[in-house]
Amino acid sequence: MKKISRRDFFSLSTKVGAAAFTAGAISPFTGLVSVAEAGSHGSKSKITPFNFVVVGDTHLYEMPNHRFDKTFDRAIKDILAMKPKPDFVLFIGDLAQFGKVKELEKGKKFLDRLEKAGIKYLIIPGEHDWYLDMGKTWKKMFGKDHWSFDHKGVHFIGLNSILVEDYWTAKNMTPWERMLAIAELECHVCGLWGVGEKQLEWLEKDVKKLRPDTPVVVFTHSPLWDFYPRWNFQTKDAPQIRHILSKFEKVIAIHGHVHQVVYNRTGNMVHIGNLATSWPWPYPPVELPYPKIRMNRVDPGDIYDGIGFATTYIDDTFLGKLNYKTWAELLPDEVKKGVLL
Repeated sequence: MKKISRRDFFSLSTKVGAAAFTAGAISPFTGLVSVAEAGSHGSKSKITPFNFVVVGDTHLYEMPNHRFDKTFDRAIKDILAMKPKPDFVLFIGDLAQFGKVKELEKGKKFLDRLEKAGIKYLIIPGEHDWYLDMGKTWKKMFGKDHWSFDHKGVHFIGLNSILVEDYWTAKNMTPWERMLAIAELECHVCGLWGVGEKQLEWLEKDVKKLRPDTPVVVFTHSPLWDFYPRWNFQTKDAPQIRHILSKFEKVIAIHGHVHQVVYNRTGNMVHIGNLATSWPWPYPPVELPYPKIRMNRVDPGDIYDGIGFATTYIDDTFLGKLNYKTWAELLPDEVKKGVLL
């Protein structure tokens, strides 16, 4: 069989994307070992049950005592009070609103409270963190923008899914103008974002020696399915990512950006969106296979309404359960009891 290049595959995927969609209708931390250290051969990986937290889309401003500081502070306090403690916390992107140094420094101080309490955290960037200085400050503070590690029998992957082609040079945009453009929900000049060729090549190498029965969890800021491309509720090279990960029996894909409860399945992959601690986006005009999982409308006068984070439990058979932690009674009954992954 002739080998299909990644470029040819993407071209083919765009033509059959609808059919594919409906078919399934930082540096390593201590205690989180790299795939090279964990090994990839031998008997089936045995999972030791554990839990972790997903939090993100804090959109912190540089001004002191902003209301987003209060909501993120509440999330951090709730995480610190968890018993048992989560094995780690994953920050799913958009720590800052405009990627300013003071915004990112403020966010890091919040996250460092976790490490001081013995809870490690990992982080991937969102578009709001990146485009003021093209990720220079973010990388200086947090390190690599994509990574992987093995933990208690599960392979975790984090990707930077918000990369776009240069839309600013031809228009002579300043860094601030570039940032303001991509900060819009509907940026008319930015184009669709994705992970790019280098990360796709890295991902192929990362999972090449893993067995098909390896449990895999992948984190991206944007969804790895076409939820609503008009708002960049998608990742343009998601078809290639799904293809690379299609050899595995099951993959759990967790994303941010949508600021809402959302769930879908494509092939071997379960997709679930995370809440924000800043504000909830409205749902786009898309009918999902699981409409009852949508949150109810929020009260705009309550700063804690419609926001929160998620706790995730993985059992010894890789049957995960995600519970949304909210501060208001907005979740339908099907979601209150937890969402099976």
